[in-house]
Amino acid sequence: FLRPDLVACTFSGSVAISVAVSAPTRFLVLNALDLSVNRTSIRFQALEPTEVVFFKDDGVLVLGFAKQLPLGEGLLKMDFNGILNDQMRGFYRSKYQYKGKERNMAVTQFESVDARRCFPCWDEPAFKAKFKLTLEVPSELVALSNMPVGNATFAGPIKTVRYLESPPMSTYLVAIVVGLFEYVEGMTTKGTRVRVYTQIGKSNQGKFALDVGVKSLNLYKDYFDTPFPLPKLDMVAIPDFAAGAMENYGLVTYREVALLFDDKSSSASSRQSVAITVAHELAHQWFGNLVTMEWWTHLWLNEGFATWVSHLAVDSFFPQWNIWTQFLDSTTTALRLDSLEASHPIEVEIHHASEVDQIFDAISYDKGASVIRMLQSYLGAERFQKAMASYMKKYAFSNAKTEDLWAVLEKETGEPVKDLMTTWTKQKGYPVINAKIKGDDIEIEQAQFLLDGSSGSGMWIVPITSGCGAYDTQKKFLLKLKRDKMVIGSQCGDRKKGGNFWTKLNINGTGFYRVKYDDELAAALQNALETKKLSLMDKIGTVDDLYALSIARQQTFASLLRLLYGYRGEADYSVLSHINTVTTSIAKVSADATPALAGDIKQLLIKILLSPAEKLGWDPKKGESHLDVMLRPLLLTALVQLGHGKTINEGVRRFNIFTRDRGTSLLPPDTRKAAYLAVMQNVSSSNRSGYDALRKIYKESAEGEERLQVLGILSSCRDKGIVLESLNLIFTSEVRNQDAYILLRGIQPEAREISWNWLKENWELISKTFAGSLITDFVETIVPLFTSNEKAAEISKFFATRTKPGFERTLKQSLENVRISARWAEGIRSEPGLAQTVRELLAKP
Repeated sequence: FLRPDLVACTFSGSVAISVAVSAPTRFLVLNALDLSVNRTSIRFQALEPTEVVFFKDDGVLVLGFAKQLPLGEGLLKMDFNGILNDQMRGFYRSKYQYKGKERNMAVTQFESVDARRCFPCWDEPAFKAKFKLTLEVPSELVALSNMPVGNATFAGPIKTVRYLESPPMSTYLVAIVVGLFEYVEGMTTKGTRVRVYTQIGKSNQGKFALDVGVKSLNLYKDYFDTPFPLPKLDMVAIPDFAAGAMENYGLVTYREVALLFDDKSSSASSRQSVAITVAHELAHQWFGNLVTMEWWTHLWLNEGFATWVSHLAVDSFFPQWNIWTQFLDSTTTALRLDSLEASHPIEVEIHHASEVDQIFDAISYDKGASVIRMLQSYLGAERFQKAMASYMKKYAFSNAKTEDLWAVLEKETGEPVKDLMTTWTKQKGYPVINAKIKGDDIEIEQAQFLLDGSSGSGMWIVPITSGCGAYDTQKKFLLKLKRDKMVIGSQCGDRKKGGNFWTKLNINGTGFYRVKYDDELAAALQNALETKKLSLMDKIGTVDDLYALSIARQQTFASLLRLLYGYRGEADYSVLSHINTVTTSIAKVSADATPALAGDIKQLLIKILLSPAEKLGWDPKKGESHLDVMLRPLLLTALVQLGHGKTINEGVRRFNIFTRDRGTSLLPPDTRKAAYLAVMQNVSSSNRSGYDALRKIYKESAEGEERLQVLGILSSCRDKGIVLESLNLIFTSEVRNQDAYILLRGIQPEAREISWNWLKENWELISKTFAGSLITDFVETIVPLFTSNEKAAEISKFFATRTKPGFERTLKQSLENVRISARWAEGIRSEPGLAQTVRELLAKP
């Protein structure tokens, strides 16, 4: 039972927990944190505890009784009260405007270990229980929980709402939302009611998410061959929300930009991210909620699978989005993190509650999803799906660990799934496959790939796929040893000069590894790229592998520039999105490594991106594809960042018209960010009219996405005064805590010293204000802007006395990235013939 007070921001409540005492003991040990428990109210059956001890650091409450407890089931009861905090975890308050006045809503966010901040409980995923909730709240408010309302009674201004009993579920999935909302509603084919709740006046913006939600429930019911387990599903937009979204059983909560979509003012990329997020959270209703990981070590089962299957769902709803090609963004993000010494295995040991938050990272989500894609592509879609349905049925309403999934897949397919997959989940990292031509064979050898150039000792069972000369002659085999070889058939084309021979390993990037080719194979692959023989996914894999090998100094910087030049006619969104990641990184490192050459390198990067950008122009074209709509801002923003004068001037021109007429068709939502960034290029403390105009848009805009676009560029400036003014907005009510990271991400390498000094001066305040995962954003946005070992040492020294378990891993990874950049820059500095390569490529017609 809970009674939140939305004015005083407190709550009171009581619990009655059915506990089975299965062995003699006089203690009950459960979880509670930041609650004051009324000691005289505690009873187990009729017994009162003689000792009540809180262990705050562990979030544990120990009840000691005078004599041993009776065996069998008994009821543990107690009353408690707490504060509706503003840390966006536990039971917290979120602020919103209604009729010009600020009001509070009460919201829960329990994953991973924060249910204990709302009520005393056994707060671990394996302690599943049935929940019966009762809320006492103001009569005019909407009060939602996991289950539908059983009945409600009214006593004047207060109502008591009793919810139906839930099926067995983990504490981290319990949810409550109390506030003023309106909704749109739909129905699945099986008659499950689905609603999207929004603030008053915004329900229209919930229609797109509702449509994707209904379709997702229909699709997953068939995919898992298991009906949706609850009578209803609600999705709610919350103004203050730490994560992107949270899959609470039957009551999924989202930050507003992750759920709301407005045809008039939202961008194409926002439509796509809403679809992916909704499909991800609803996949959890089966994978995570119905079948839950046994312990946080197996978090990846939840997150990796939901990430993978959300792409499967969105691909089925919107085939024209080419979402599996975009999925490689997830794979390359994970490959980048997993080539650090400070990475961690997919299955990561968790010894303390405080360690859980920081494993919600690219390993659990993106590497998890990528190895699932690798396994599904090895086993085949149909066999894989059948096995997933068996797994769902076998473990419904209970818990499973990674080995349980392998066992079911092995039984259903007869393949050595456990041996194969254990090499990918129990050890960190991944291999690079070295491929060399010897006679009529290609010799392959695996070695652990690390970005710092060192060699690790890992060994994997690698599903190798290869294609040569064409895509219809693919081969697959499992590489189980350090070395092996493949025969080159006549179908691979003619190896003599000018022939059409080429070979590509890891077709379409389904494997979680990199490939390093010898000179002959690399030249043939570059030729295949330039003669348009490669698939989109292989274009992405080819450049990403060479980029990583260049950072690790296993390939020259010049060879990376030459390969990039081969992409200058490219027109595909996903491929150019990766090219843009690489060019941004090259521009940053070359400014430090070879300042004299940096200008020419930027001109070369502009040359690669200019022709597709000019083709698309600034203005949307009638009937163009979703992907072209997303490509336009990507290219314009990239050109602005590279300092392309013509693009910057055009952006400023359009912005000036926009400030006079917000409805102008010259600056639709998709291209605004590029124009905003163009304006920021010329801003300084003595020339701040553009900055002030942007701040005005931020303050006046009613649209969440519009505000965040402005917020994301306010710190993108070289002027010390402006950067500091923008960063200090983080401490004002103008920026919600959940959005601080968006401002931080805009910081340019030129402003890194200013930003680092700001971080040091304000560290006390930051660590008090930002809880949990929010504090890691400060570290991972500012620290990696540096590229020198001296700076890494200075930063390391500063944090030596200030680390917390919550961001320790992130700090290690960020510092390692600084040292890797320093090593890369040093390699570029001493590379012979680099200036000549740059000049040759610039001179090419």
